[in-house]
Amino acid sequence: MSGGGQSRPPAEGQAPAPPAREPTRRLFFALWPDAQQRGALHSATRKGVRSCGGRPVPVPSLHVTLAFLGAVPEGRVPELDGIARRVAQGFPAGGRPLLLSFDRLAHWARAQILCALGSGEPEAAQAAGEQGEAMVAGAPELSAMLKNETAAAGFSPDLKPFRTHVTVARKVAHAPSTLAVQPVLWRFDAFALIESRTDPGGPVYSVIESYLLVKAEKAHE
Repeated sequence: MSGGGQSRPPAEGQAPAPPAREPTRRLFFALWPDAQQRGALHSATRKGVRSCGGRPVPVPSLHVTLAFLGAVPEGRVPELDGIARRVAQGFPAGGRPLLLSFDRLAHWARAQILCALGSGEPEAAQAAGEQGEAMVAGAPELSAMLKNETAAAGFSPDLKPFRTHVTVARKVAHAPSTLAVQPVLWRFDAFALIESRTDPGGPVYSVIESYLLVKAEKAHE
């Protein structure tokens, strides 16, 4: 008689049980602002969010997505960490933080979201040009590097063109009465790998790791 703990081979003609699927994590790379930066954008966009009829995104969840990766097998997360470190090391930041200025709203009807739209801070670019310095890369270039490197490694990043935006409301029925907002400046010397989990109240985000773009001694010059 066989022991009760032994597994039985499949019966003749019966397919073997499929192997257990490896757990996955829903991941993306993002520029992850601090509480003060989030608070400033929340204050600037609050009126527009209230008038659009949508559901406000919780202030602690405001961020700029650089590269959305979707479901990633648990065992491949260290590969993403290695890619992020290489990108951070090779990113031509020129010793300056990334500067993003948000000054208008946009209603993306198909996605039913309200976004704060941003761009690279023009004063920083102008100052670099006046001083004869090389133009430094910004958020679009960082996004492209992360997408290219992860795709080359066999991941499946969302390859839609990058647009600097922060989703501030979801389930939006109509555009707010005004799309202009008081300009808000966000600055970053790092980017982050983020995990997204879906709770009954909506997405919940947690930082897995951050990657410094600007050396500490340069960040304070």
